[in-house]
Amino acid sequence: MSKFGLLSFLMAAVSFATFYIMRGPHSDIYAVIKLLSIFSIIGLVFAALSKNKWWLFAGMVLNLTGLSVAFLLLLAMGISEP
Repeated sequence: MSKFGLLSFLMAAVSFATFYIMRGPHSDIYAVIKLLSIFSIIGLVFAALSKNKWWLFAGMVLNLTGLSVAFLLLLAMGISEP
């Protein structure tokens, strides 16, 4: 078991938990986008450092999902502002 692979899964779990904790009508959406992006990028680095191919693939998929959610939130905020 690779410790970097586990850290990659942990960063994905933290980014998804951050998304569900910091949601709502009165949340600072730009802070959520920054946190999701930072946690996902750190998770991608940990996935790249893992030696096992399964941990690499699973960590990349999970953290790229979090990064794509952050991008879609940023895109939605850019479209909604005048």
